[in-house]
Amino acid sequence: MKAKDRIIVALDVATLKEAKSLAEKLRPYVGMFKVGLQLLTAEGGPQVANAIYDVGGYTIYDGKFHDIPNTLVGAVKGLGTLSGVSMFTVHASGGEKMMHDARRNLGESVRMLAVTVLTSISQERSFLTFGASAKAKVVQFANWAKNAGAYGVVCSGQELIVLAEEEGLKDLKRVVPGIRPKWFPGKQAKTKKKDDQSRKMTPGEAIKAGADYLVIGRPITQPPEEIGSPVDAAKKIAEEIKQALEEKGDD
Repeated sequence: MKAKDRIIVALDVATLKEAKSLAEKLRPYVGMFKVGLQLLTAEGGPQVANAIYDVGGYTIYDGKFHDIPNTLVGAVKGLGTLSGVSMFTVHASGGEKMMHDARRNLGESVRMLAVTVLTSISQERSFLTFGASAKAKVVQFANWAKNAGAYGVVCSGQELIVLAEEEGLKDLKRVVPGIRPKWFPGKQAKTKKKDDQSRKMTPGEAIKAGADYLVIGRPITQPPEEIGSPVDAAKKIAEEIKQALEEKGDD
């Protein structure tokens, strides 16, 4: 993969018009686009997928599905008919059978990503929620995902090292959100929102630690003024990824 192909832009915007405009501008400079619950609920999955595909983009359908197996199978069955949907997400905490049934009923048409422990969850919150550290739960969930036939897992950059130590998990792709370049938010950030990511990493750090794909939202869609436009931000991040790959010897 080229450096830019490792970038997944999170289109966490409120309207289809905004999403399509960003996708059209960024498509030549990134690999894919992730559409999440905000946009899917507001505009509808087929409409969003079609709009992004119309401008040449491919989509990760980030529905984070989590339900009993029979219900989930019915929910995801239509994903294979949507234009440009390359991957979809499920919560690994739903269990191995849930993921297996979802994967089996979609076949090879859309690849499954298993969300392990959300990057907004701190270590303290992980113990309160799961009764174990984030690292321990990520490894457990990743093993379930592998057994269920997942293409990859979604985890924070901080769990990449422990996953790399698991010989049986080497074939799983590692998709890493919570990516924050050193220059974000910067001196003149366009957004005043508090950062909701607890377990963060820079693009270069994540690539060197073993990430295959980086999910990046606000640093690209709302970059600081001193960085420039979303395209400028995407190019800057791609250069950081390229440099990290060269230093790692994976270029």
